[in-house]
Amino acid sequence: MADIELILFDIDGTLLWPKGVGRESTRRAMLEIFGTDAGLDGHTFGGKTDWFTLHELLSERGYTEDRIGQMMPVYEQAIARHLTAIIGDFSVQPCPGALSLVAELRRRGLLLGVLTGNVSTTAPVKLRAAGFDPAWFPVGAYGSEAADRNLLPFLALERARRQLRRSVMPEQVIVVGDTPADVACARALGAVAVAVLTGFSTREALVAAAPDHLLDDLTQFAEALLPAERE
Repeated sequence: MADIELILFDIDGTLLWPKGVGRESTRRAMLEIFGTDAGLDGHTFGGKTDWFTLHELLSERGYTEDRIGQMMPVYEQAIARHLTAIIGDFSVQPCPGALSLVAELRRRGLLLGVLTGNVSTTAPVKLRAAGFDPAWFPVGAYGSEAADRNLLPFLALERARRQLRRSVMPEQVIVVGDTPADVACARALGAVAVAVLTGFSTREALVAAAPDHLLDDLTQFAEALLPAERE
């Protein structure tokens, strides 16, 4: 940890529990933009970008990945509008230890970011609902920017370099998430992979993904990864 420059957090299941608001806002936005929710009730979101989710749901209706990408700006505005309208009806909560860990990492001067399957317009709405200030995460890479989640950490790393105005190497990055897909995208970059059991995957699935650290929740992060401060 002494050489770590950047810590990237997934949002849903890692920093917060959305309690169903993501699925419902997706449904409303899909109905508005595409005229169908395409069987959303049975869909598994965990670890996927919103772009990939839309392609999975809508491919049988003729929507290619590229076409989804072309429609992403208007979809982003629609889903943010619906999410903002309904989020107060859902008991969005921070995951155990998340708020205190973010406060401690900021106190130590570490650069934080979000690496999330959420589109860029919904991430800050969810963060605020769970008690986080989006400004605490000045670096971000979002599910509206690529269908393939493994491309997102490269975007985040380049943005961190610009933010810090110095070189940051992949091994100086930690990616924290709750699914094997989060571990995979950390591996794609060459970053340290930290998985937590507060989200959408079983212990068996995360063990099989072989993260560098597997935590019950973020209350264990400091003891497992942060060096002790000198008196």
